[in-house]
Amino acid sequence: MKKDNIIQIKSYNFAIRIVKLYKHLSQEKKEFVLSKQLLRSGTSIGANIEEAIGGQSRKDFFAKLSIAYKEARESHYWIRLLKDTDFLTQQESESLLKDIEEILKIIGSIQKTIRNTNS
Repeated sequence: MKKDNIIQIKSYNFAIRIVKLYKHLSQEKKEFVLSKQLLRSGTSIGANIEEAIGGQSRKDFFAKLSIAYKEARESHYWIRLLKDTDFLTQQESESLLKDIEEILKIIGSIQKTIRNTNS
C-alpha cells in the first residue's frame, strides 16, 4: 500500500474497524442482520478503491470509485440505523460517522477532479 494514498489507507482502516465492530455486535449483542449489511458495505469501500487503483482505464477507475462512494453512503446509513436502534452508543456511532463522512468527502473530491479534467 502506498503510504501517501490517503483514501486507500482510510478505507482500509475503516474496514478493520467495521470487521471488529461486526465481531462485537454478533458476539456481544447477538445482532446479525444489520451488522452483516454494514460488514458487507463497509469492507467493500476499500475493495473497490483497490480495484479502482488497478483499473484498466480512467473510465474503469471512475466506475470503481463510484461504487466505493455508493458503498460508503450505504455504510453511513447502517451506522445511523444501528445507533438509532440502540446497538451502537452515541460515542461509537459519532466516531464511525466521522470516519465515513471523511471517506465520502475524499471520494467525492476525487470524482469531482476527474469530472473537471474530463470536461
